[in-house]
Amino acid sequence: MQVDFESGPVRINKFLSAVGYCSRREADRLIEGGRVRVNGTVAELGTKVEVGQSVTVDGRTVGGVAKMQHMKPALIAMNKPVGIVCATTENDRAETVVELAQYPTRVYPIGRLDKDSEGLILLTNQGDIVNEILKASNLHEKEYLVEVDRIITEGFVAKMREGVFLPELEVTTRPCKVEIKGKRVFSITLTQGLNRQIRRMCKECGYHVTSLKRVRIMNIRLGNLKSGTWRNVTPEELKTLKESLHAD
Repeated sequence: MQVDFESGPVRINKFLSAVGYCSRREADRLIEGGRVRVNGTVAELGTKVEVGQSVTVDGRTVGGVAKMQHMKPALIAMNKPVGIVCATTENDRAETVVELAQYPTRVYPIGRLDKDSEGLILLTNQGDIVNEILKASNLHEKEYLVEVDRIITEGFVAKMREGVFLPELEVTTRPCKVEIKGKRVFSITLTQGLNRQIRRMCKECGYHVTSLKRVRIMNIRLGNLKSGTWRNVTPEELKTLKESLHAD
């Protein structure tokens, strides 16, 4: 994306998001940790970036205005394999989706898909799209295909549909769509993204997840994309996606 500097300086978190370094949410954490500097001065949450200034994170140059103004927007869909992590930090030594993609310019994942799960993950350098998709109040759908260790019953499906209380998170999940696809396989469509939500829901219902694959995010589907590969989101998909975001 491009940032309009003609209207004046922009906030540092918006700058980091615009150049594809990270999401605004992650930028706020970096800033609060004192890891971001603007022209050598430690940035605060309200710090703004002006034309010609430099920005560094942990002493490494992120890039200036020129990079931001000439960067081509990117939005790609990846089939994340099990064992690959979505974090862009170095807390986990496992390979990240960013490293796996080897995209020519820096991109970062929209949301998370845990290490033990596979399937669709979107990566982008467009901060505004990230913020809109991740906004919980927008109730955007994400669909998963799940296999469990026991035969699925109608009682299990009913309980999952109506919402499950998760004591570890002290919250009851929102009502959702659940359809039986096989003796031990079901699909579930969520409008929220709690930490390891499906696994926690199944556990509270007496089931253990043996495999979990995300197959859709809003209008973008995994389809027959091979594990470990990615594709550009099509113009038609992007148009529909933006129409849905603007309709919220």
